[in-house]
Amino acid sequence: MFEKKPTTIDEQILLLKSRGLEISSESEAIHYLSHISYYRLGEYWHAMQSDKINHIFKPHSKFEDVIALYCFDRELRLLIFDCIEKIEISLRTKLVYHLAHEFGPWWFQNFDLFIDSRALVKTLAGIEEELSRSKDPVLKNHFTKHKDDSRFPPAWKTLEHTSFGSLSKLYGNLKHTVKSKDIIAEEYGAINHTYLPSWLQSIAQIRNYCAHHARLWNRNLPGTFKSITKAPAPLKWISEVPKQHEFQKLYVHLCVIKYLLNIVAPENHMTPKLVSLFEKYPNVDPNALGMRESWQDEELWGFSTLT
Repeated sequence: MFEKKPTTIDEQILLLKSRGLEISSESEAIHYLSHISYYRLGEYWHAMQSDKINHIFKPHSKFEDVIALYCFDRELRLLIFDCIEKIEISLRTKLVYHLAHEFGPWWFQNFDLFIDSRALVKTLAGIEEELSRSKDPVLKNHFTKHKDDSRFPPAWKTLEHTSFGSLSKLYGNLKHTVKSKDIIAEEYGAINHTYLPSWLQSIAQIRNYCAHHARLWNRNLPGTFKSITKAPAPLKWISEVPKQHEFQKLYVHLCVIKYLLNIVAPENHMTPKLVSLFEKYPNVDPNALGMRESWQDEELWGFSTLT
């Protein structure tokens, strides 16, 4: 049975010191542990321990380095979340525009358009829950004005309140005979519809980590995506197709975010912001994110569709 008891902040500091973590300012440690939980910070100092069972730190491990890792990771999530927001809004726009014109405002409730009916039922249930939580006046006015209509509001209202994950599932579940599926894929430089669903799933996963303040630094990611070997002109992809083991780390997932961002927001500043972040925290090992050597020199990372 689990028998550990809660510890005070003073006890936490004594414990960390006894395990070999150098704490130069106890007042600073008290401040951080008062606002960032011991358990959360533990995800960052875990890599500093030579003995993971007894939690003994490597020589010269410092509390200030733990905080630097935490701050780097926080700023990284904010940077990524800002990039994904642009992709998410674009995806909503394209799904609504193309599919509403091809099949009408309630295409997302048309089971004839989807591969897996059971999966669609789950997705629609999630969308219904999202709408029920919304306080948006547009939705409230719609339900008030159309009480006799049992359908969801039309796509341009409903999908504005739908999560990125649900949007990704709707797109991926569309039948391959749906023309809009290929049109959207081509507009995102994905060549055809077989690539884009896995890209969106990857981004949805990263977005969830960002939204829930979960660690991205030194995390092994469970997902993968289907990688193109060469981008259609004038777009650029990385020179070497990712190997299977590279998908465990963040870098190749950042590449697909950057690839789509170059289309959605051609004058984006993702590259200089990421470079500046590594410069701000020089003690952060880029290998913990799976960054390739000289990654910023890849055409993908310096590319703008306007040039």
